[in-house]
Amino acid sequence: MEEKEKKDQEAQNQDSIQSASSQPTSSQEGSLKDEEGLTLEDYKKKAEEYLDGWKRAKADLINYKKEEAKRFEALAKFANEQIIRDLLTVLDSFDLAILAFESQIYSEKEDKLTEAEKSKLISNLKGVYLIRAQLEDILKNYGLERLSVSLGQKFDPLVHEAVATVESDQPSGTIVEEVEKGYLLHGKLIRPARVKVAK
Repeated sequence: MEEKEKKDQEAQNQDSIQSASSQPTSSQEGSLKDEEGLTLEDYKKKAEEYLDGWKRAKADLINYKKEEAKRFEALAKFANEQIIRDLLTVLDSFDLAILAFESQIYSEKEDKLTEAEKSKLISNLKGVYLIRAQLEDILKNYGLERLSVSLGQKFDPLVHEAVATVESDQPSGTIVEEVEKGYLLHGKLIRPARVKVAK
């Protein structure tokens, strides 16, 4: 039995000597080549290149997602622009209706109106005014802002459109009358204010 154990131990020693000689040392690692003729260093370089490429692709994807989110936000902001432009004509019609009611109530023919007729006109005027205010408030919730124009203000071609020049005691190039209101949508001009300008 001892003989058998000796033979087994000798066989194990032989195997460990062979495996030790077949494993590369640290100086041999760089020079060992596989079937394609590439060394471990070549594979490490390739792995680093792949990792760098993956990192760049990941960064590009993140940037793309950010750009798409901004583009979508801008698209959503101004998606309603056309319908809001169309509703501006409705606001203008309300303004004309209010002017018509006011001219009927406060005109020279006011004396000819009975109290009941005058009361009915005032009631109708209040109703039209409230509906107009309600519509304007809804549009404000979607980003609509009225362009502020005051008489005597300097004409600005970026936000004003001159429909006429008139004689006035105001300095030349100043606004004398606002003919049609101008509006901004989220800070973007969607309709310039139409004005009369002093000569």
